[in-house]
Amino acid sequence: MADDALVLADLRPEDVPEELRPESYFDFQAHPFAHQALFQRPEVNSVYAAIQAIGDYAKGWLRDTIEQRKAEQKGLTVLNDDAPNASCHSVGTFDVVLEDGAVFEPTHLVGSTKEGVRHTVYVESGARVVGSGLYLDAGSIHVGGGTTLEPGVGIKGPTIIGRDCEIRQGAYLRGNCILGNGCTIRGELKNVVMMDKGSFPHPSYLGDSLCGYMTHFGNQGTAANLGIYEGVREPDKRQSIKLRVGGKTYDLGSPKMGVCLGDFSQVGCNSVTDPGTFLRPYTIVYALTRVNKGFYGPNEVLKNKPMEHGVIERTSLQPLS
Repeated sequence: MADDALVLADLRPEDVPEELRPESYFDFQAHPFAHQALFQRPEVNSVYAAIQAIGDYAKGWLRDTIEQRKAEQKGLTVLNDDAPNASCHSVGTFDVVLEDGAVFEPTHLVGSTKEGVRHTVYVESGARVVGSGLYLDAGSIHVGGGTTLEPGVGIKGPTIIGRDCEIRQGAYLRGNCILGNGCTIRGELKNVVMMDKGSFPHPSYLGDSLCGYMTHFGNQGTAANLGIYEGVREPDKRQSIKLRVGGKTYDLGSPKMGVCLGDFSQVGCNSVTDPGTFLRPYTIVYALTRVNKGFYGPNEVLKNKPMEHGVIERTSLQPLS
């Protein structure tokens, strides 16, 4: 019964079922992640709570890390809204901090228009920001060493991008994004953690999701983060996602969630996961598969095989007039 659902946010970590615990999806001993502290915050009792905490964690990390590096690093170039770059169109207030060896040539930079609000873009040595659009009106942006932001990329803060990432032309990071090292991105991301060597390398959308080590989305693979029927309700009337685990119902407390991908999991080309889908490590979704909300894996292959199982209807082609 819906009335008997346990509100996930109210539970102690030890009362959260195994299927919703971070350790069921991510092995930080085997694959350390620079931002695994997100999962150690007091309010984070589950992987879903971690999704809700992405924004606050990113803002705090950006504030503390940028201030620390400005105090400790030598040879930094500090620019502001008076002169960000000769070729850059800019508006609002902001700061730019460049380590020696960083290339910084964005096309436009949007800062804050609110009194007393300033955010920062920090670019590490060896990173290249060329022809990209940066939006600092809502938060800061960090670009790790060796990372390339290609022309046509759009980045909104707060966003943290790790080292040696390839952010391809057309990528759009809409804020509250945390990327580990060695990620490849071309799609649209919002409120997402992508851990080291994760890839979302083709045009599509991913929101309100966690993606573990070496996770991958095939071409046009995506994760719906709002139910199709919830989308036709007024926002204040939308129903939160509920999941059955071990004979009990757990209420996530919100209608929005994408996918939780465990380490090494993959979503194949043109596949989609329903809101509230959890794939434990080494779970593979074949191409052209729709995955219902719930729990899958570990070490499982999900296949849509209509030709083998007769789901496809086959009829003769009539002569054309």
